[in-house]
Amino acid sequence: MTDPARIRRERDKAAKLKKSQWWHRLVNRGICHYCEKKFSPSELTMDHVVPLARGGSSTQGNLVPACRECNRDKKLETPVELILKREERSNDE
Repeated sequence: MTDPARIRRERDKAAKLKKSQWWHRLVNRGICHYCEKKFSPSELTMDHVVPLARGGSSTQGNLVPACRECNRDKKLETPVELILKREERSNDE
């Protein structure tokens, strides 16, 4: 899954999608996919929901706008892992 050539191809696809009308419409809404807070378009980054290193791809179904904090905190986790981590934290409280 971490084949450098595949990762490079997927990043090239993501760069092309970042220039598309589809992406501009998403970013101009200004909503982070994860925390659902409002941001200016310049504060949002492109995130792979399933990271490339975990087998994800650069498709519209796997790319979302994310604030820098959420993108940084997510690291290489999948949505299921994020949910489980949140549940563990709430159970510990």
